[in-house]
Amino acid sequence: MAKPQKGVLIILAFFSIYVIWGSTYLLNKISVAELPPFKIAAIRFIIAGLIIFVIAKVIGIKLMITIKQLKNTIIAGFLFLTIGNGIAVWALMYVDSGFAALEISAQPLVVLLLMLLLEGKRVQPMSIVGVVLGIIGIYLLVSQKQIVSQENSIIGMVMIFVCMLSWAYGSLFVAKADLPGNYFVNTGYQMLTGGLMLLIASLLFGEKWTVPGEWSGKVQLSMVLLIIFGSIVAFTSFNY
Repeated sequence: MAKPQKGVLIILAFFSIYVIWGSTYLLNKISVAELPPFKIAAIRFIIAGLIIFVIAKVIGIKLMITIKQLKNTIIAGFLFLTIGNGIAVWALMYVDSGFAALEISAQPLVVLLLMLLLEGKRVQPMSIVGVVLGIIGIYLLVSQKQIVSQENSIIGMVMIFVCMLSWAYGSLFVAKADLPGNYFVNTGYQMLTGGLMLLIASLLFGEKWTVPGEWSGKVQLSMVLLIIFGSIVAFTSFNY
């Protein structure tokens, strides 16, 4: 791929990650007001994974991967989606979407700390400064003055921190793991396996399942946006 074209794709990928993913907290918050959290995440990722496989098949991308790659995509799906996203949606029952975005903005700092603790890599001071400034900027935007006074807000904060740890460890894992060479296929397997694990969690927790026709219009729209943009577009961009 030519360097200018690759540069454009990288810019678009970062745009998808920061802008589209930033909006998913609000979409999840809208959905979790009516639907149970693991159900939301399970539906989102299973459908997204199946759509990716259909598209890949239509455009001639091979879906066959090795057993080792399948194992690694299952692990990545568990870390990123089952824990990293499923519990984050659950946490939105206790905190609002603005605060969730604020807390998760510290994600790069958690990655840097895990790199230091688990891999012994030196963390550049400017990297920490950049992350801190980013967190301050998002705080000024969302301005959550009364978050600690909300009922069970501490539970939500702890749950989001667990998600951050899982996502950070997942980031270190995929950097070294043998994964499918095609980013689209890699995303599809992570989505489908992570979604199936979320489905199991939903059934184990006894969540009530309803058909889309029983959902409100805003929840239906939120789910469509989560599947297409928050999952297929943004997560493929992240893997890229």
